[in-house]
Formats: sequence, structure tokens, C-alpha cells
Amino acid sequence: MTKMYINGQWVAAASGDTRTIINPFNQESIAEVAEGNETDAQLAIDAARKAFDEGSWRHVPGSERGKFVLKIAELIERDQQELAELETIDTGKTLTESLADMADIAEVFRYYGGLADKDGGEVIESPIPESRSKVVREPVGVCGQITPWNYPLLQAAWKLAPALAAGNTLIIKPSEITPLTTIKVTELIEEAGVPEGVVNLVLGSGAKTGQTLAESHSVDLISFTGGIETGRKVMTAAAVNFKKIALELGGKNPNVVFADADFETAVDQAMNAIFFHSGQVCSAGARLLVQDSLHDDFVEALVARTKQIKLGNGFDDTTQSGPLISKEHREKVEQYIEIGLAEGADLRTGGKRPQATDLQAGFFLEPTIFTNCQSSMRIVQEETFGPLLTVERFSTENEAVQLANDSKYGLAGAVWTKDIRKAERVSSELRMGTVWINDFHPYFAQAPWGGYKSSGIGRELGKQGLEEYTEVKHVFENTNPAPLHWFN
Repeated sequence: MTKMYINGQWVAAASGDTRTIINPFNQESIAEVAEGNETDAQLAIDAARKAFDEGSWRHVPGSERGKFVLKIAELIERDQQELAELETIDTGKTLTESLADMADIAEVFRYYGGLADKDGGEVIESPIPESRSKVVREPVGVCGQITPWNYPLLQAAWKLAPALAAGNTLIIKPSEITPLTTIKVTELIEEAGVPEGVVNLVLGSGAKTGQTLAESHSVDLISFTGGIETGRKVMTAAAVNFKKIALELGGKNPNVVFADADFETAVDQAMNAIFFHSGQVCSAGARLLVQDSLHDDFVEALVARTKQIKLGNGFDDTTQSGPLISKEHREKVEQYIEIGLAEGADLRTGGKRPQATDLQAGFFLEPTIFTNCQSSMRIVQEETFGPLLTVERFSTENEAVQLANDSKYGLAGAVWTKDIRKAERVSSELRMGTVWINDFHPYFAQAPWGGYKSSGIGRELGKQGLEEYTEVKHVFENTNPAPLHWFN
């Protein structure tokens, strides 16, 4: 049985409860882990609070903290094969994708390890004679971090690395259904020599351990990645002590293809935009907007190629897409397929479970394309988080912008055209945190990630991702203090 990590010790849940983790490809049991609750979360909070208030971590020079973070990057690279295999067996994604994730994860730790000592503050020219003024950044304090099931370790890295580099202590809570790689990386953090109490790992449901983190008066910041409804609960709970919040709540991301786009590349990338990791990606290009004159040919090519996508075991080199994460999640996506049909959209391919015998045990769903979609439809507006693509038509540049922005979300979007001026015009009008021109999905540690509108609050990655884990302090010094004699 795999345990939690609290105050430098690997411990079972206080209740003794456990949870069975299953492989979504075949529903086989792959691990038994501790199932924590409010008691365990509070123990972790207490450990992190003591480590921040009484420990040395926040006083360690940034250059030294950076070395710890860089060491974690080295250990991730050393164990990348094991980590990738754990990620694939836990999520169902292909091993190729998991290995790519590990490379990105190591780079995130390396980036923040290098950034840890790069902000020594800012000297401000004081307007008051005989004084000095400076602005410094200090760690926020105790950070609660709640991560999702679709990219378990990648999303954990986006939170762990900057929090550690900035000098915070933390409690990380992975999704209860995909905790394995977060458990493993906690072992690597311990191996790197990070002091006890600085990093704490709690397992269990969001309703118990996650809620405790969000509403605790002893937690100074809560960072959550996941669904919009849970994000609203986290934000409400965080109001008890007005803790800092960072929320990444997903999106319904438009992929806008103009008639002058490179046809082959745009078709290929449209498939990747939505069917990568079975559409279980917050930035998935689930809304395809195609200009009228290109629409019919584009859709025909897209449908034909989508039918050829090979579903299967993530450890099979020929597999292009794996299963959905769980029985419950597949049923949710299937409900959206029924909604799409009821709304009058045309189902062009997919929409059902595959019939192949070797896929029956897993949570598979065929890649699905709906055409004749309108922006008012629920399948266009709501995040389906599965292999479900909706296709809309547009005529003019202005219409494309209007349709793309017709969403409560604003995480990401893409523009496809050979006319760079048009691409820049459109990208400047899109109300989204990331816009790709003639590409889809790239991200890297140096660039900030986050969304407008209901896609969340704050940014991860980039310098901004480090700043999220700091407080700004102004320090003023009177170099020649003297009485004011105000009340004489």
C-alpha cells in the first residue's frame, strides 16, 4: 500500500482507509493507496505551517533553493522511463506522450531552478529626502495545490517548481484517481534533500482533503486546476481568510481555419488539436471554425482521416489514442453526444463505443465529429473534455472573431492563414490567454499559461508563474530620522 508524505514521513491514512487505482485501458487494479480525509489534510497543513513559520526554507538563499529544484529536475530525467510508464498505466495515454511529458516536466523544474535567484527586488527612487525605498518579493507562505487527472505530473510540476523556488512550503493533493506519478515525484523530492515539512503529499477526494486545504485559515494560497464548478467551490472556500487563489478552469477553445490556410497542415493539426489524449486536454481545439469556401472539402478530409485513428493500449507503439479516464467520464461525454443529436447537429463519424474485442474492457469512445453546429448549442458552449469535435462555418474575418469569442471561456485558440497580417489582426481580437498562429497546443516553461473570463484567475509558467507564489513588500528607510513635532 502506497502512503502519504507528511512532515518528512510516509504515513497511512489516519482512518486506515485505502483506494484502489485502476488502469482505464482494462480496469485492472494497479495500486492500493492511502485514502486521506480532513484529519490527514490538517496534519499536512500543520506540518507546512510549522516548516514555514519556524523552519529555514524561506530563509535559504534563492541560489541554494534553486539547486534543490535543479536536483529534482535531474532525478526526473534519471527516472523518466519509470515515471512515463506510471503515467500511461494510470491515465491510459500513449507512452510516447508520457515520455514527452516527462521531458517537459524536467524542463519546468530546470527553468524555475534557474529563476530562483534572479529577482533580488527593485530599488525605487524615493521622493522623500534622506530616505531609501525598495520593493522585494517574499514567499506567500503555505500553499495548497490541487491537481487534475488528465496531466497528473505535468500539472503538479507547474505548481511544485515555482512554489519551491520562491521559498514556500506546500501541500499537494493529486486527483484521487491518478496519484501515482505525484507519489513518485514526492519520493524524488525527498531524495533531493528538501527539508521535512516543506513538501507534503495528501491523497483522497476533493470533497474531503481538497476542501480542507481551500477553507483552512492556515493556508495562504490555493492553486487549483480542474473543472469550473469545483473551481467555484474552491474560490468560495478560499474567501474565509482571503487567501491568494490561482485557478485554471479549462476552456472551449476555437480553432479558426481561413480559406487560405495550408490545407494538409490545417487538417492534420485540427485532428491533433482535439483527439490528442482523447480530447482530455484543457486547451483542446474542440471548436473548429472553417471558412465557407473551404468548409466542405476540409470536413470530408477530416472525417476520412478521423475514421483511421487507431485506439488501443498506450504501451502499443501503433496506438494513436487511448481510453477515457473512467466509466463516469465516458458516460458524461456520451451524454453530450446525445445532446448534440437532440440539438440538430449532424453526426459525421464516431459517437459510439468501439466494437473491437480487445477494447471492450477499457473506457474507449470513438473519435466523434459533429457538423452543422451553431454557437448557441450546448455541445459548442460547454466543455465536453473528450474526443468530440464540433464544426461551425463562418464567412468573414469579423464573423470568425465574433464566433470564436462567443464563449464564457477564454483559455486558448488558434488561427490558420497564410496572411500574417490577418492572423495578427484576429489574434489581437481574441479574448484568450494563449493564441497560436498556424499551430496548435505548443507550450513551454518560459511562457505564461492561463485564461480570460471563466477559464480562471492567475498564470502558471513563465516569470508570472513564479510571481504567483510571492507577495510584494515595499520597504522604506528613513536614513536621518528626527522628531516631527507635529503635536507640539
